[in-house]
Amino acid sequence: MASSLRILLGQIRRPIAAANQTARCVCRAASQQPQPRAEENEAVNPAFVNRNPRNLEQMALAVKDRGWKTIWPHREFYHRLEFSRTQHHVTAHVFSSSSPVPVLSCSTKEWALKKELASTNCVSACQAVGEVLAQRCQQAGITRMVYRAIPWTYRSDAVQSFRTAIKGGGITLSEPRRKYVGT
Repeated sequence: MASSLRILLGQIRRPIAAANQTARCVCRAASQQPQPRAEENEAVNPAFVNRNPRNLEQMALAVKDRGWKTIWPHREFYHRLEFSRTQHHVTAHVFSSSSPVPVLSCSTKEWALKKELASTNCVSACQAVGEVLAQRCQQAGITRMVYRAIPWTYRSDAVQSFRTAIKGGGITLSEPRRKYVGT
């Protein structure tokens, strides 16, 4: 058994020595390459592909669709929060500027929320929807969005509790102004 172990160790040691020799050769070849110039460090690869499409949004460089000035609600946003109350339920949706379908949504129609609430249209229901939606937005990476409440419903207790729950969850209810680079 000891002899088979020596043979095994001998076989393992031999390729390691060969690997060290090739590493020395590679090291000598690398030292002969020319040193990079300062101009090359600032060159951008022309074949660069941005794999995160939200990068430009987060830096406020992406184009916002302006739309017409007479359209309400305005279309100049990356993400828009829409809150609605009916006689029976409270719903909130987050829309992207590029899609008419909601990106995220939360409602008291969902069983997980409905079973925890005494009523699905009261002020505490609005607060619960705001907290759950804020958590979902954080998980999706959406931390800033536009929220423009309808002026005659803005002062209600339900809308105010929804807004404080969203803000308490770490969501900023305004977006940065678009930066114009190179113009």
